Amino acid sequence: MVRSEGISRARFLAGMAAVGALGVGGRAEAATGLRYRGVSYEVTDGETPATGWNATRMRGDLRAIKDGLHADSVSVFGDGVERLGATASEAAERGLNVWLQPRLGDRPPKEILEHLAETGRHAERLRRQGAKVHLSVGCEFVLFVPGIVPGDDALERIKNLTSGNYDPEKMMRRLSAFTARAAKVGRSVFGGPMTYGAAEDDEVDWDLFDLVSVNYYSYFPRRSGHVRELTKYRRWGKPVVISEFGTCTYEGAPERGGMGWDVVDYGRPRPEIKGHLVRSERSQAEYLGVLLGVFESMGLYAALAYDFVTPDAPHRKDPRHDLDLASYAIVKPVWKTRDAPTEHWHWEPKEAFHTLARHFGRRPA
Repeated sequence: MVRSEGISRARFLAGMAAVGALGVGGRAEAATGLRYRGVSYEVTDGETPATGWNATRMRGDLRAIKDGLHADSVSVFGDGVERLGATASEAAERGLNVWLQPRLGDRPPKEILEHLAETGRHAERLRRQGAKVHLSVGCEFVLFVPGIVPGDDALERIKNLTSGNYDPEKMMRRLSAFTARAAKVGRSVFGGPMTYGAAEDDEVDWDLFDLVSVNYYSYFPRRSGHVRELTKYRRWGKPVVISEFGTCTYEGAPERGGMGWDVVDYGRPRPEIKGHLVRSERSQAEYLGVLLGVFESMGLYAALAYDFVTPDAPHRKDPRHDLDLASYAIVKPVWKTRDAPTEHWHWEPKEAFHTLARHFGRRPA
């Protein structure tokens, strides 16, 4: 197969045996088009008060996701049980299918599991009220949960994984053990369909889950390469979910996969784009359009584009400081000042937004 020469998220896990498959027993879906189509929406503190989670902004964003993007689903992820719960409840009120994923990182495992339990209880309340809710117990634990590989935070763990500074056997034992604990906690509080956001080369015991989910950032020059890659995830016989897919906003970003964001020098007085990247909203939009076509043709269960907005990565006319180049978001934040946002910053749709909107808007009834 042909792969990108750049580093993808999957290649973070180079020491893991790539089983090339996700899923467990059950019946695979037929190739009749996606059942759920949507976008990811992060809830977070933000780097400034103006870019952190805000209930008013959240409601406006979800309105745009439902009415402007024509999505039927939203993946609500991040930390803070109250933020997650409020966003998920608002999405359900608007008739969106909710994919709820707590993503508390760089905290003791016990706290991460407690955070999962509280989030799962809220998901269960929504489910019992009639909302369509899926619970994901987390995302790429090897990066976000301390103790699986060395490193004080995700960036240090990435560095250790790519440099080989870890024990693959210990990593797999620890990862499997924590995933099993998370699945047990999820089952104890939530009665609906459950999954886990795995990296492409993760080894996961999918017997623990109802759905197979993969964060998909592969690049192939032809659609057939994607089909071949994704077909492997059906070997377990369970519905396949693309829990994340996307690319950044410059020429060549699709080839860099899950490492497309690593083009910013944060060591300068003002964060600066490294090298001479060429902004290309068209490249981002075309990549998303191709993948959606592949997912539809294969009849996958769900596809959730990553992601809606990254408030701390503003678009600027000066390409050296256009941090939106390094963003996977389908809208671009526009700040009112050069260095810091005010509460009145806004976003504008990129070409990718319109590509998704056209695709979602013509989905079959």
